[in-house]
Amino acid sequence: MDINILCIGDVVGKPGRFVLSRALPRLVREHSIDCVIANVENIAGGSGLTAALYDKLCRYGVQLLTMGDHIYRRGEIIPVLARSDRIVRPANYPGEAVGREFAVAVTRRGPSVAVVSLLGRLFMRPIVDCPFHAVDRVLKALPPEIRIVVVDVHAEATSEKVALGWYLDGRASVVFGTHTHVPTADERILPAGTAYITDLGMTGPYDSVLGRRTERVTRFLLTGMPEPFEVAQDDVRLCGIVATVDSETGRASRIVRVRADAPPNGECEASDD
Repeated sequence: MDINILCIGDVVGKPGRFVLSRALPRLVREHSIDCVIANVENIAGGSGLTAALYDKLCRYGVQLLTMGDHIYRRGEIIPVLARSDRIVRPANYPGEAVGREFAVAVTRRGPSVAVVSLLGRLFMRPIVDCPFHAVDRVLKALPPEIRIVVVDVHAEATSEKVALGWYLDGRASVVFGTHTHVPTADERILPAGTAYITDLGMTGPYDSVLGRRTERVTRFLLTGMPEPFEVAQDDVRLCGIVATVDSETGRASRIVRVRADAPPNGECEASDD
């Protein structure tokens, strides 16, 4: 059986939530989606996740949630990380860190999908354990009946993402990168059957510097003075991929980029986050 998995790039602030809530039902219908995975580490005011927004994402229909270096930015999410079976922390955080190293969702047609998150080490903070060794450990710990495994590599360096893609070829069904907020055009099926893309891009405002107001970022770069990097508002898009995976073998047969623009003159939800 072929399973269609929608993987959504970093959701940034209120604009990202708005386009996600509006576009997701249509994407699920048009692509016959069985499982929705989203990176949500920038969803609350551009950094972190709140308990209320976690609940909202579940209502939207996001089944599995990944994070990144901002996972503990908002303390209120820590109890959610401790109890939730839908959200994962980077597996290469220290073992004492709160949160799951993998999560499993049952798709609407039956087969299960596991998701794993890894944090890069090149040009990144905090300093974490080796993502290669960490993913080896987690893959060994997965229940043997799990055939479909999706890995989010939240990293700055393209080379690190590409290397992990090749390292996991044939062991993960899908490997996608997040964090840089710029969608790449290198989607492909690797030789042993892993669907790969270096970065999903951002679900948020593209008239910006990586989701932040351009004048704030340029002023900081010009002066070196501290600036609040407020979330921008315009040219809001959802970016991600749809991967088709055989539920028996775990091998991918297709990966396509998807994009959905926010409705014109749409009003964002009434939240200050």
